[in-house]
Amino acid sequence: MDTFDPRNDIERLLAGMLAGAVEPEDFARRIVDMQVFMPVKDEKHQIAGFQRSTQAEPLVLEDDDGNRALIVFSGPDRAKDFLVDFPDYGGGLLAELSWILRRMSADLAIALNPGMDMGFDFDPGMVAMLAALLPEDQE
Repeated sequence: MDTFDPRNDIERLLAGMLAGAVEPEDFARRIVDMQVFMPVKDEKHQIAGFQRSTQAEPLVLEDDDGNRALIVFSGPDRAKDFLVDFPDYGGGLLAELSWILRRMSADLAIALNPGMDMGFDFDPGMVAMLAALLPEDQE
């Protein structure tokens, strides 16, 4: 795999943190307001790209130890190779990480760009810390 070329703000922030130029706490504070791509399960017999359901089913994977992680990407283009193994997840949502954090269960981890050098895993404790950074009055 060739070198990762950051294509958007979240990738530039992630590259800075992984290179040691951005403190992890600063990374966490800034990433909650950025958009990520969350793959969602396609509904059968739908118009391509049109989601009829109000309850999108995100891609959540479980490892051998029973740990569950919500899969998100820094952009739709970053998801293509990974999603080859998950053909039911042809759709997706672009949403602020804060919006996702408010709606996910407390025991989930988040895997950002799984399988890539330019990826990052937030364990459930980190997810709880990110959620705690969110203002209380927003929805």
